[in-house]
Amino acid sequence: MPLIELEQVTRLYRSGDTEFAALRAVDLAVEAGEFVAITGSSGSGKSTMMNILGCLDTPSSGHYRLDGRDVARLSRVELAAVRNRTIGFVFQSFNLLPRTSAAENVELPLIYARVPPAERRRRALDALERVGLAQRSSHQPSQLSGGQQQRVAIARALVTRPPLILADEPTGNLDSATSLDIMTLLAGLRASGITIVFVTHEPDIAAFAARRLTMRDGVIVDDRRQAAPPAAAATTHGASA
Repeated sequence: MPLIELEQVTRLYRSGDTEFAALRAVDLAVEAGEFVAITGSSGSGKSTMMNILGCLDTPSSGHYRLDGRDVARLSRVELAAVRNRTIGFVFQSFNLLPRTSAAENVELPLIYARVPPAERRRRALDALERVGLAQRSSHQPSQLSGGQQQRVAIARALVTRPPLILADEPTGNLDSATSLDIMTLLAGLRASGITIVFVTHEPDIAAFAARRLTMRDGVIVDDRRQAAPPAAAATTHGASA
């Protein structure tokens, strides 16, 4: 059973008498452990696709099954629970609380999940160690570089141990060298069995994925397997970026 399965998913938006289809009868299956890039120009539907996949929006029609469950039919409360348990999010702008330590930022999803404080801290430190930032757990975002802030964001996505990570332009605010470092980190996480789906408009970043989807006018116009660059198979071990 695929981890992600879209069946004839359409998302319509209305403004007055005007109707616009951001997604048009999309079919998609993503198996557990895949590393998938979603590409396309502005207005292609890739952001709407990510919102649907992340249970931040619901289809106007069609079915979205996540780990076998038709989440398109769940209530807002049920969708929030699915997001907390099943999906880790990584954003272009990091979305870290500014006057809060790295460890406390990573703990946030566990607070919502009502994990006891001692267990929250242990898991947060474990997640920071996994991304190479254990020694900076007490640092606030202003004391970290852009690459380090994105590592904290990735640790926060990992801390609930989700089977799926969704990353929206994860290197959009980073320089080329740091982008390479972050993508190598994500590739290493995928090697541990986590399913990763990310949006990017940069061909060199999309090249890290084992599978690349190209969207245009709300449909997937190309779906291809590709060999990842050699750097994507390397193990990330630095935390200076």
